[in-house]
Order: sequence, then C-alpha cells, then structure tokens
Amino acid sequence: MSTQLLHTGYSLKISAYTLLISFLSTDMGEVELQPANNSLIIHCIMYFYGGAATDILSRQIAEDIAGHWNQAQGSVIIKRNLYKAIFDVEGIYDPLLTPQTIYQNSNPRVNYFRIEEYAHGNISFVDGLGSNTGYFKLENLLNNSTTAAHEFGHTFGLDHPRNLDIRGHGQPGIMYPRGTLVDPPFQYDPTVPAGSKGGTMNPFTRKVFQSDIDDLKLNRLNYDRNGFAILGEFSSVWHDAQIPIT
Repeated sequence: MSTQLLHTGYSLKISAYTLLISFLSTDMGEVELQPANNSLIIHCIMYFYGGAATDILSRQIAEDIAGHWNQAQGSVIIKRNLYKAIFDVEGIYDPLLTPQTIYQNSNPRVNYFRIEEYAHGNISFVDGLGSNTGYFKLENLLNNSTTAAHEFGHTFGLDHPRNLDIRGHGQPGIMYPRGTLVDPPFQYDPTVPAGSKGGTMNPFTRKVFQSDIDDLKLNRLNYDRNGFAILGEFSSVWHDAQIPIT
C-alpha cells in the first residue's frame, strides 16, 4: 500500500507505515481578517530540521516564501469588502525536533520540513495537498529559487495546473512543475526547441499571480467571530534522512 507525494514535478511513493499517524484533522495555516485596516493575514510558522538545515537558511526560506507570495500584492473580496492578502511566514531552525513533537502538534500555524543535501530523484516534496510536512533538497532552495514558494502552495491545497504547455501565455505561475513547456525566455536555455534538453521551464522564472491567490479560495473559509479561519490540513509526518541507493 502506498500514497502519492506532491513535489516539484515528479511522483514519489512511500509506504503506508510511514504515514501511520499522519491523517489527523488539524491545519497548516491560520488566516486572520483585520477589517479595521482591510487586511487578510495568512500566518504560517515553518520549523526546519535535518542535516542541511541551519538558522540562517530557515529564516531565508521563510523570507523567500513571503517575498514571492506578497509580491503579487494580492487581494480577496469577502462579503463585498476588499482585503489585501498578506503572507506572514516565520522560519525556525529546531535541531532538537522529535517525531513526537510533530505527531502531537495542535497549532494550526505550524509546519515541519526536513532539509538534506540528498533527496531521492533530486526533488523536494510535500506530503500531499493541504499538508503541513515535507522534505526539501538543499540545492532546490538556493539562489532565490521558487521551490519553497511552490511547495508552500501545495501545503495550502494547490495542485499543478492540468495544461503543461503554456507557450504563448507568458511567464509561468508559481504552481507549474518542472517540465512545463513555456516561451523561450522562461526555458533553461532560450535558444533550444521546446521540449528538448534545456527546452522546458526554468523554475527560477515562476511567479505568484493574483490567480494563484484566487485559487486558495480564501473567501470560502469559515471565519469565526474573531475573524480567524484555518487553511490546509495537518499531515504530521516525520521524515528520516534519505540515503543514496547503491
């Protein structure tokens, strides 16, 4: 028995044993309405662990995610009121994190991601749509990569678009996976034919658009009397470091 994991453009399987305790009904992020200043704040705390995780890198990833999602200057209409969408992301390095902490967490803002230099297939992934756990390959996170921002979208329930040939439609959105066919300026190598080596989307060219924020369906959440709602679900998966297969 196995389950599919979502990541940067491939399929990966893990055993049901790994997910034995993963299907708990909690949440990945908390959304706060602030009518006084017309703001809608998406709160998210990301804990990082693993051999390649550091304090500096953890803060950098959080800033990178917030930067990509806030640069869209998105807005949401709720009950005829227009709110500015603000992504508040905090990154924390926790070298002493334990599986038990992940399994027992009940804070809707908290997420957990392992970071290692090695990952099977050289990919980063999350544990399904709307999850709060995953595994990052260090190389995917460096040099202002969009990988963390892409996986962040998965944790909020966003899937890859169905049409992966968007030639003629300009810059790719944040949720397009590796392998997408794009216009030459957005390929790894703009000089080669689409689909050939180097002729697919360079993930560094992805961008968050208003349409990506629309897809979060923040206007459909159940806000309580204090203006808070939850977004995503809690997967609660602890990841061991992956080891190269010899």
